[in-house]
Amino acid sequence: MRIAYIGPAHGTSVHRAHALERIGHQVSIIDPWAWLGHSKWTARWLHHAGGLGTGLLIGGRLWRATQASRPDLIWVDQGPFIGRSVVRRLRTLGVPIVNYTVDNPFSGRDGRRFQAYLKALPEYDLLAVVREPNIAEAKRAGARKVTQVWRSADEIAHAPRAIDPAVRQRLASEVAFIGTWMPERGPFLAELIARGVPLSIWGDRWHKAREWPRLRSHWRGPGLYDGEGYAAGILSARICLGLLSEGNRDLHTTRSLEIPTLGGLLCAERTREHLALYDDGREAVLWDDAVECAEQCLALLADEPRRRAIAAAGHDRALRNNHFNEPVMQRILDALLI
Repeated sequence: MRIAYIGPAHGTSVHRAHALERIGHQVSIIDPWAWLGHSKWTARWLHHAGGLGTGLLIGGRLWRATQASRPDLIWVDQGPFIGRSVVRRLRTLGVPIVNYTVDNPFSGRDGRRFQAYLKALPEYDLLAVVREPNIAEAKRAGARKVTQVWRSADEIAHAPRAIDPAVRQRLASEVAFIGTWMPERGPFLAELIARGVPLSIWGDRWHKAREWPRLRSHWRGPGLYDGEGYAAGILSARICLGLLSEGNRDLHTTRSLEIPTLGGLLCAERTREHLALYDDGREAVLWDDAVECAEQCLALLADEPRRRAIAAAGHDRALRNNHFNEPVMQRILDALLI
């Protein structure tokens, strides 16, 4: 099947596009971000104005590129700024249109970023979401058909690998968090530091945290965005924190899957989805608050055999869970036929 894949040609989006190729499809990646740019001004425009005017800016180019790919199916990855008129025009090609999103367009966390997306929902043949509440929310917003899937690690990008000793030494950490600042994360990490956890932070926007004076000395640099750097950061840490987004109402994230798949030790909040994914204390280390998280981290750092055993058991469980891009992409395609 020929698939016109409309989404970023990088990060987890391109992982999903390649997974569609690996399960036998011919995929043409059409990246609207290449036309919009990746500057902070683009991000602000999306957040505060919802990408107003995007249809005029890129609608024609998107239509021509999609038409030229002669698709049997159109797959939109997130597409926060792809409005109803753009999707309606794509519908004239007479093929199914699927939208997959890992963010939560219904939470309000991201300002007006998903304003156009929400208006376009009725035009999609299938919407794939990763949160149970999003099913009803999407239907109330006019979605025709909704399916829920787990987030997914990638079979290739998140496979265990040897890390160059020099890279491992540069990225070595005791307890690592790799991710962007969010308001609830500053107090949490500051509490870990106050309780003696040897923390390393990689990510953007941390200077915005009220706790920045306490976090500054633990900040190691911007986000590890390239695949090898991200994998190396996880594999060079003894413990990896998997923090959720309160604004997104997360109960698990992609890191919940990527960290154990790579072979790292996941230390994350005790939610019903994390408890469904891993045996608490044997395949991952879970906690209810910063106090328990600090206690768990310090105990593990003092017990290397147990730390290694949990990391190994978590990796084995992640493989058995099989929440990988290839089967998840196939489930979404299968949902079109139900």
